[in-house]
Amino acid sequence: MRAMVLRAAAPAESAPLELRERPVPSPAAGELLIRVEVCGVCRTDLHVVEGDLEARRPELVPGHEVVGRVAARGPGAERFREGDRVGVAWLHRACGACRFCRRGDENLCLAPRFTGWDADGGYAEYCVAPADFVYPIPADLEPRAAAPLLCAGIIGYRAFARSGAGKGSRLGLWGFGGSAHIVIQIARHAGCEVYVASREARHQALARELGAVWVGESYASPPEKLDAAILFAPAGELVLPALEALDRGGTLAIAGIHLSAIPPLDYARHLFQERTLRSVTANTRRDGEALLRLAREIPLETHTASYPLEAANRALIDLKQDRLRGAAVLEVGSDGARSGDPQAAAHEPSA
Repeated sequence: MRAMVLRAAAPAESAPLELRERPVPSPAAGELLIRVEVCGVCRTDLHVVEGDLEARRPELVPGHEVVGRVAARGPGAERFREGDRVGVAWLHRACGACRFCRRGDENLCLAPRFTGWDADGGYAEYCVAPADFVYPIPADLEPRAAAPLLCAGIIGYRAFARSGAGKGSRLGLWGFGGSAHIVIQIARHAGCEVYVASREARHQALARELGAVWVGESYASPPEKLDAAILFAPAGELVLPALEALDRGGTLAIAGIHLSAIPPLDYARHLFQERTLRSVTANTRRDGEALLRLAREIPLETHTASYPLEAANRALIDLKQDRLRGAAVLEVGSDGARSGDPQAAAHEPSA
């Protein structure tokens, strides 16, 4: 099978992913072999590739927004049938035995494994995953549209819940990429007014199209005090303006797995009057199931740019340099994408 393999962590501009031929993996007990159709390109992949998240294994295949079909089943993997369309997300498995798993907080598991970090992911024609941690993908949900939901969507959903926003809330979003463009749809469905701070003109334009009541630069102050906010940009310096924009009792949720250093906080300006700062750590399977239900109920629309598998380095560079309008998706199982020009394929929107 073809796979994009990380030789060693390095800047995306140095093309650290190498196209290789590898044996098709075999599913172990309780696992599925999945023929990958598409795989979303997530900012967490960029953190893994560039070494912000230290490598957990050599010769890694990234990717954790995987949509594909079951090609084979290991012993005891009876939850799905061959040919079923499924999705694989960031949480590859949890131990199920630690105190956090036992109380239902598997996202805080003491011995978790993550797709595309501990286990090979979807930047390949096949991957394996535990059947219990795989999601059924509805037949009416197009694979390219579904892929970003499996991390950008799930983590965005959890961040929205952690922010405490609800009907009538004024919600601020700092950064407007793959996750935020999904969350704004969830928030508006829940009855929120959404305020967006982003440095990129194309992101600002998309935020307006999706119903933001105000759009400004990253350090601009929204015209109203906010009840809640979510920080998607991995920039610790944005914690301060986001906290300062909150009303009394407001909450800022930080959605990323990696964040640059946060400057010193001024207690009176940033935290007093019961403002709260919360992090978001991975997700539970309940989060994924709830998000996929919402995706059909709203329904959610994802804006994607397609790349062939061998253009994964280019997709990561475009993500890093904020060239995307929405999310990037690798067309792994598409012969057309495989032979296409990466530059041309990189700007085909899907909604």
